Amino acid sequence: MSGYSVFAQYYDELTRNVRYAERAEYFLALLKRLEHAPGLTLDLACGTGSLTLELFCRGVDIYGVDASVAMLSQAREKCMNVGADILFLCQKMQSIDLYGTVDTVICSLDSINHLKDEQEVQQVFSKVSFFMNPGGVFLFDLNTLYKHEMVLGNNVFVYDMENVYCVWQNHYVPASARVDIHLDFFERNGKLYSRSSEHFSERTYPLEKISACLEKAGFSSISIFDEMSFESPKIDSQRVVFAAKKKR
Repeated sequence: MSGYSVFAQYYDELTRNVRYAERAEYFLALLKRLEHAPGLTLDLACGTGSLTLELFCRGVDIYGVDASVAMLSQAREKCMNVGADILFLCQKMQSIDLYGTVDTVICSLDSINHLKDEQEVQQVFSKVSFFMNPGGVFLFDLNTLYKHEMVLGNNVFVYDMENVYCVWQNHYVPASARVDIHLDFFERNGKLYSRSSEHFSERTYPLEKISACLEKAGFSSISIFDEMSFESPKIDSQRVVFAAKKKR
C-alpha cells in the first residue's frame, strides 16, 4: 500500500462530496439501531481524520490509526486548528497493536478495499477482534463489484479545483476484481505547473466471503446495508456497510 505522501496533500479537496458530518450521524444512528453505546472507539484507517473529528465533536471518545504519516500529519493539524486533542497512531491495519481494548471500531471510505488479498482482510478482522471487548461492534464499508466494473472501471476522471488539477486514471483487472488507480496532480507554481503522481489499487470481495472472514475472526450478528441507509444492498449499490458484533 502506498504511503500516500502526495495524495494526502489533496485528499480533503478530492473528498469534499463525502459529507463527513452526515456520515458521522449515520454511524451513530446505526450504533443506536444496534443498541450499542460507542464507548471507546477506534477510527481505523482514519486518513486525514475528518470523520474522527466529526465523531469527537459529537461526544465520542475516539482515536485514530492510519499507516500513512502524511495523512496523519494532515489529521493532527486539522484537529489542532480547532482545539481537538485526539490521539493518532501510525500503524498498518493488518498489524495494529493498541494500548488496550475498544468497544467500537469504524473503518470507512473503502479502506478494506485497499487490502491486497483475502488473507490481509482476515488479518485485519482478526486484529480488530483481538482488541475489541466482547459485545463490541465493528462497522466498515466496502466498494462493491458493481462500482468497480461499472463506475470506476477503465474510466478517467478530471478534477479542476482551486488549488490543484487532478487526472484520475483507472485500469480494471476483471480476474482479480481489482482497479489500479493512477493519480496525476498538477499544482500551479507561478506560470508553470509542478506535477506529482500517486499509484494504488482497490480490490473488491464477494459479500459472502467478507461475512465468512468476520465469522472466522469471532464476529456474529452480521448485517449488511446499502450505503447511508438501513436498507438491504441493491444490485447497483456502489458501497455497502457491514455491522458485526464481537461474540461474548
